[in-house]
Amino acid sequence: MALTVQDVVAWIDKSNETIQTNKDYLTTLDQAIGDGDHGINVARGFQEAAAKIADGNYTSSADVLKDTAMTLMSKIGGASGPLFGTAFLKLSTAVKGNDPVDYATFTTGLKEAVNGIKQRGKAIEGEKTLVDVWSPMADFFSRQADFDGEKIAEEAKNAMEQTKTMTATKGRAAYFKERSDGHIDPGSASSCYIFKALADVIGGKS
Repeated sequence: MALTVQDVVAWIDKSNETIQTNKDYLTTLDQAIGDGDHGINVARGFQEAAAKIADGNYTSSADVLKDTAMTLMSKIGGASGPLFGTAFLKLSTAVKGNDPVDYATFTTGLKEAVNGIKQRGKAIEGEKTLVDVWSPMADFFSRQADFDGEKIAEEAKNAMEQTKTMTATKGRAAYFKERSDGHIDPGSASSCYIFKALADVIGGKS
């Protein structure tokens, strides 16, 4: 299976839809261990990204991902904008010239996205950040042979839930130290929704 330009557009649309639906939940998560604005910020960013690509007549998946990246960077406030923007920008660079996007190319793009997030956020695995979803997902893709919507959704949910038992040592949540235990990381939750959206698009193709 490979992802067409239309699939990539659908992925961003579905990400927006899923994040809008769960905006209040993301806000609740962030009120516990952050500033309380993650849901609002991410929802605004993805709404703008979906609107931006809706106007374009794209022939390249890389261009869809690049426009998504630039919009997220400029429209999501706080640290999340640059991090999500970097992820999609790295993905865009990796898939350039590959349409439709085959599984191996997409997997390479995910690895590049993780490296970009780590570099931009000065973060590693286990610090209770969105790295703790993106990195396990890149590893998961590396172990599989093809897109599988059901497995992607399950793996993303598991990765998100793992952050509940972590103690935050990076970002706003780090101020809470041990009190951050028992709470799902908001950035990991919104990242989970992005992968769930991808799973939905893939599920619709099979």
